[in-house]
Amino acid sequence: MNGIVVGLVGESSELVTTENTAAHWKSGLVAGFATPALIALMENAAFNAVNDVLAVGQTTVGIQVNVKHLAATPVGMKVRARAELAQVDGRKLFFNVEAWDKVEKIGEGTHTRVVVDLERFEKRMSEKIGETKNE
Repeated sequence: MNGIVVGLVGESSELVTTENTAAHWKSGLVAGFATPALIALMENAAFNAVNDVLAVGQTTVGIQVNVKHLAATPVGMKVRARAELAQVDGRKLFFNVEAWDKVEKIGEGTHTRVVVDLERFEKRMSEKIGETKNE
């Protein structure tokens, strides 16, 4: 984790299509960019900020999101998210996140991720499957 330092920045962008609207996500009836899609875009930006500096076998997983969806974005417009690493506390990484469409800022907030050992994490998930097979 030596390469993880405050100030790292990641970005992510996508085109708003019918597949990432509130109506498609069933989070509303509006045919505009869905809040769950906005959050996923912001999480991806945070992941991108640190992924290249992690040790081999490590990844990050999201554990907390606090986001305001400020403005609607119609189908056909590109959206872009930016995440900046604001604080590191052991394995916890705290990001400030923002997103824009072509016209204005559409979202802002914070996102927390944790650095994990990928193999151990996946093993634990597999063990959970075994624990529930007899239910």
